[in-house]
Amino acid sequence: MAELEETKRSRKGLRNTLISLVALGMVVTGVGCSALPNGAAPAASESVAATSAAPSTPPAIPATTEFTPATGTEAVNPANEIAAVVTNGTIAKAVLEEKATGTPVEGELVVSGTKWISKAPLKFDTDYVFSVTAENATGNKSTTHSAFSTVPASHEADAWVYPAADSTVGVGQPLEFNFSEPVVNKEAVEKAIKVTTSTGQQGAFRWYSDTMVRYRAEYYWPANTVLNVDMALFGMDLGNGMIYNANRNYNVNVGNKVIMEADAANKFVSIFVNDQLAKTFPASMGDERFPSASGFMVLTADKQRYATFKASTIGLKPGDPGDYGSVDVQFATRLSNSGIFIHEATAYALPYLGVTNLSHGCIGLSHEGAGWVFNNMRPGDLVHTVGTPNDTIAPTDGFGDWNFAFADYASR
Repeated sequence: MAELEETKRSRKGLRNTLISLVALGMVVTGVGCSALPNGAAPAASESVAATSAAPSTPPAIPATTEFTPATGTEAVNPANEIAAVVTNGTIAKAVLEEKATGTPVEGELVVSGTKWISKAPLKFDTDYVFSVTAENATGNKSTTHSAFSTVPASHEADAWVYPAADSTVGVGQPLEFNFSEPVVNKEAVEKAIKVTTSTGQQGAFRWYSDTMVRYRAEYYWPANTVLNVDMALFGMDLGNGMIYNANRNYNVNVGNKVIMEADAANKFVSIFVNDQLAKTFPASMGDERFPSASGFMVLTADKQRYATFKASTIGLKPGDPGDYGSVDVQFATRLSNSGIFIHEATAYALPYLGVTNLSHGCIGLSHEGAGWVFNNMRPGDLVHTVGTPNDTIAPTDGFGDWNFAFADYASR
């Protein structure tokens, strides 16, 4: 019994000791746990830090901007897309403008606001400034600038065309394109020029030089229709870094089918309108020394109500056989660059119309006949000459394109 009472007193003492330790803030967790030296309690600040500390948030990554073209780039093709791409953020503002005038270039945001692209062509020989304000994930904004210049005037290419936009021509008029710079990439240029008719007629190009190409169909253009010419050449490198400066889309109107059949052997001309005989006139054409050119010629836009012809312009000098000095004529309509015209015959030749060929290659008609041609036939109408021993005109001496079979025309 004495031992039992002793055990109870020991347990009661241990319990009171534990209560005292808890009251002092001390906890014993078990055998093997470390204890502070001398049983000291931890400081209050250490207890808070151990129980309430949270992980820190890393700072937002700055937004960066990449420009295309890179700043400082020269001779940028005005047809190229100008772009800015922001990484680790979005584009808050973008302005592309001409440096000298401040004129802005239209553009738009794409790719969820991280990319800006230009939507309008640039100008040649112009300095541009590109400013982009980027915003990162925390709302911080930063502005970056870029500068570049476009193709200089020395490398800008152009072209003039014949016939002009919205003009009216005959069914035999080839389309002509004259480039300001030599064209090396001819195949690319041909693919970029599309000619369409209401009938779907196909044609072919023929290069006569590095700067001049013509286009004609296998047969004449359909009468009283419209040709559409679409020149999608803007920004194209013609070769040697020469950049074409514009796209062009225009129409050419085609009138009636008008063809003059000129018979040098029988000395008369017959004019057909839409395949119906409209007029017949006696004529005097090239004599034996200067026979008229055979084959096809096309009326040009050069018409002179009154004209003066000089023998020196065709290489004749005083004393040469056939030198006629200078003569005045009426109703002159040009057929070739070398000086072949349809015109009213001179007073000397009028009595010989339909009888003798007296000209130096021209087609001489009466006042009525030459006047009818002058007033009723237009550029692109055709003259087909037969009964003469002479060759055809050179293809670029006016428009001799119809003297080629189409397969030969298209092969070059």
